Amino acid sequence: MAADKLQLGEFELDRAAFQLTRRGRTVQLERIPMELLLLLLERDGEVVARHEIVERLWGKETFVDAESSINTAVLKLRRALRDDPRRPAFIQTVSGRGYRFSGAVTALKGTPPAPHGPFKRVMLAVLPFENLSADPEGDYFTDGLTEETICYLGRVNPAAMGVIARTSSMAYKRTAKSIGQIGRELRVDYILESSVRRDGIRLRITSQLIRVLDQTHLWAATFDSDAVDFLVVQKELGIAITEQVRIKLLPQLGGFAHSPLNMDAYDLYLRGRYHWNQLTPPSIRRGIACFEQVVFWDSDYALAWSGLADCYAMLPVTCDEPASEILPKALAAARRSREAGGDLAEAHSSLGTVKVWLDWDWPGAEAAFRRALELNPSYVQAHRYYACLLSHTGRHVEAAAEMDTARALDPLSPIMHALSGHLRWHARDYQRALAHLRDADAINSNLWIVHAFLGRVYESTDRMDEALSEYQKAFDLSGGGNTEPIAFRARVQALIGNEAAAQQGIRTLVKLSESKYVPPYNIAIVYAGLGDTENALRWLEKGFEVRDVRLVFLVADPRWDGIRGEARFQELCRRLSLPDSRVAGMG
Repeated sequence: MAADKLQLGEFELDRAAFQLTRRGRTVQLERIPMELLLLLLERDGEVVARHEIVERLWGKETFVDAESSINTAVLKLRRALRDDPRRPAFIQTVSGRGYRFSGAVTALKGTPPAPHGPFKRVMLAVLPFENLSADPEGDYFTDGLTEETICYLGRVNPAAMGVIARTSSMAYKRTAKSIGQIGRELRVDYILESSVRRDGIRLRITSQLIRVLDQTHLWAATFDSDAVDFLVVQKELGIAITEQVRIKLLPQLGGFAHSPLNMDAYDLYLRGRYHWNQLTPPSIRRGIACFEQVVFWDSDYALAWSGLADCYAMLPVTCDEPASEILPKALAAARRSREAGGDLAEAHSSLGTVKVWLDWDWPGAEAAFRRALELNPSYVQAHRYYACLLSHTGRHVEAAAEMDTARALDPLSPIMHALSGHLRWHARDYQRALAHLRDADAINSNLWIVHAFLGRVYESTDRMDEALSEYQKAFDLSGGGNTEPIAFRARVQALIGNEAAAQQGIRTLVKLSESKYVPPYNIAIVYAGLGDTENALRWLEKGFEVRDVRLVFLVADPRWDGIRGEARFQELCRRLSLPDSRVAGMG
């Protein structure tokens, strides 16, 4: 089919605009499933083999979990086309071979032929801005500027241009790799390379846009400005880049529509995001301090409120902070971000994150994440936390699809690979869980959460010595800010018959609870390992009383499978508005 616009039943596909509509309304469809649709239409009526799909969508030299990645793309495409796999109207599975497009396709009249085949969404990577200033402390400023540029470009036109997430881009800070090598590793079409020289309030930003295919410099410019005019410079930079890649700039500039009252506020905002991205308890608290100062100066700065909500939501998850004390602050910050920023993807995502971890409002969280992704399909944090919500409520296939998208947007992030493994563990898919976690460990072996997740998989597959080893690594790397490694080591001791060590672990946790908050969930999990159902349920009920964030795992966590039939366990799930754990937990 050579025409740009095609009729597929009640759907209309505009290949040049990379857009699918149904009865005049846009259907949200990400890059990979859209490219799969275009490939199947090119071969209309023919069977497209799975290896051909991998080569077209990901490339011959790129490693992917082919089975999972193709299944995810097909699932998303069928969902968009409302296609029932049992009675397919569009996508037919040919067992053992691949897929074919079997629906009626009509070229709409008056549409010119596509001169270069199917339209492919442009993919862009923003390399870390290089700090050319004399002061090395200026790195926080250039790192923050990199993140803000990524966020800005991600809002320009997500349907036509995808932007690689910050974590993966920052892996190339001070790299000696060539543009061609970086482009191949990130699978992008264009790379933005920039430097910043700051002298007092004076800024000089030099940027160049490079096409990866032939490493041609398509555009270069230097901007000189006082720092107080920096947001104007950033806007000009974004416009110039989008003109070069032939993407129409959206009239709404998202979070940049409102600038802080002064450069000091903006400077602190960048510091806050820098600290939040370090993902350690001390840095999260430093981020909170920065964001609080920003909103003190400028109470309508929506992105700072979003940053504050993100920090608050993370505290009970990573730092054993009591959720009952954090929830009011987190909800207030997330709601203030929405009030100040309107339809800002970050604001909706922050609200969804708070609702998942602290408020247990599943429908409200899902609505917030869906809105965030409508506004910016490239916002990786929304995909990440939406996947958590889906997993917690037993929707494991959908959760895997969201994490596939998150990893594609942020391919070098150890957190995205680790969380993919964790959610596959929820689905009892231990082989894939282990593969994802090994990828995370290869990227960064010093993240305690990676080793905690590895320990869970080894425990679930009866590799107890390896589980103990990973939990010990998690404890050593956590800096004592989280009691999970203590609890999980004690649980493994219980499972291998060392009851004395398990009981000692419980005593340690109870003693710690006299001086700091210890999540009741962590004590309950040890009792469950000992087979003491009564005490396990008693501590879970205590967790409900204090809003222990870990109760969101009740349905998905395989370690509760032995007591799911207990009436008190089912009642606890009902009070949390979670689905029937006897079904959803095994999905």
